Amino acid sequence: MASNRPAPEAPFVPSQRSSSDTFGYGSYRSEEGPWEEWNPTEESLAPARGKHRVAKQRGGGGFARSSTVLGVGVIAAFSAGGMASANTGKPPVSISMPDLPSVGSLISDDDSGQDAAPALSGFGAEASTATDRSGAAADAGEALRERIMAQAESQQTQVADRAQAAAEAAAAKAEAAAVAKAEKDAKAEAAAAKEKAEQAAKEKAEAARLAELAKQYTLPTSSYTLTATFGQAGAYWSSGYHTGLDFAAPTGTLIKAVHSGTITEAGWAGSYGYRTILTLDDGTELWFCHQSSINVSAGQKVGTGDVIGRVGATGNVTGAHLHLEVHPDGAANGIDPMAWLHSKGLNP
Repeated sequence: MASNRPAPEAPFVPSQRSSSDTFGYGSYRSEEGPWEEWNPTEESLAPARGKHRVAKQRGGGGFARSSTVLGVGVIAAFSAGGMASANTGKPPVSISMPDLPSVGSLISDDDSGQDAAPALSGFGAEASTATDRSGAAADAGEALRERIMAQAESQQTQVADRAQAAAEAAAAKAEAAAVAKAEKDAKAEAAAAKEKAEQAAKEKAEAARLAELAKQYTLPTSSYTLTATFGQAGAYWSSGYHTGLDFAAPTGTLIKAVHSGTITEAGWAGSYGYRTILTLDDGTELWFCHQSSINVSAGQKVGTGDVIGRVGATGNVTGAHLHLEVHPDGAANGIDPMAWLHSKGLNP
């Protein structure tokens, strides 16, 4: 590629000027000849085109841009010098160019391609910068995507952790409730077992007590049949209900003292027939009624099992039997003889 083309020469036209109007250094030179005024135009000063033009630099291409500006400045100086010579007629001014590698490379005619390096270097730097920017944008986008993904993963992890913590808390609560229920059931079972054991112990103690009492108490007769119980209603009894317990047995069957005590009455008692009253040490009165005969008298001490009379059918009766009544503390109204005998370990 060629360097800058030289400015066009002014046309040579002979002139009749005197030696005093000659252009030069005070003397007329035939080779310089008479000159006509030359005004450069846009066509005559067309911008130089060629390899010395450098692409606009960005960023770090400051040196190449400066070299280009300097080269353009030198060319403008040459053109201005020519115009000044043509217009003013003053002697030409010698202009020296500094020895700058960048300027030399810009105006050199060498086609080796080395002078294209500064221009291409700027273009390469711009392309590299664009590539770097594109890469940086891609890196920024990738970094943003990774950060968003990391945030999403972190949130998912937090949700999973909270769900796991809630599940563990629910499991722990359920386990605690199960343990509490098991403990409660165990305590209830232990209490029930304890109560059952206590009840069994009480029953055993009561059985032992009754067994001991049974040695002290006895049924009033033997070979009998229970024909009427306490509280039974009927027209046979003046009070409207039965006030004792009837042991039906053949006339003459022995009647025994249920427990040790004192005979407080023995004789006829109207509708009760022949009656014997045995008063125990605790004040309980036992009435033995409808006897056929009495074997004891008032004030007499008797022991358990002593014969106090015989079964009969005296008084208001329908047949031979022993009518037994129990009056705690000598009360007028008696209690159920069956229950009282049970309390003494006896089972009629």
